[in-house]
Amino acid sequence: MALKLKKWDVTEHMNNEEFVSEYLKAAFESGDVYEITRALNDVAHARNMTNLAIKMGISRQGLYKTLSENGNPEFATVYKLITALGLQMSISTPAKPSADTRAPSKTVSGILR
Repeated sequence: MALKLKKWDVTEHMNNEEFVSEYLKAAFESGDVYEITRALNDVAHARNMTNLAIKMGISRQGLYKTLSENGNPEFATVYKLITALGLQMSISTPAKPSADTRAPSKTVSGILR
């Protein structure tokens, strides 16, 4: 007997607000713009693109294009989408500072003084 497998579709799990929130949070934490756009696209598809576009004040086609693989959504569009989804954005400090955000070493600061 052959095992029948069904392709996993993340949008089938978007009926839970906590799942949606964690899914988007993970995408944003990745720092990968493609992953963020893909996650926003997944959520928008699950939540009815037409209604979201109306809430955002843009065309449905514009929303599809913006969230497509080749799309490059502006921050204002991302913010409008997050708001239309009934979510909020927040900023938090990283658990560990990255190399970019560390304080200058004493050697460097000593040279600059």
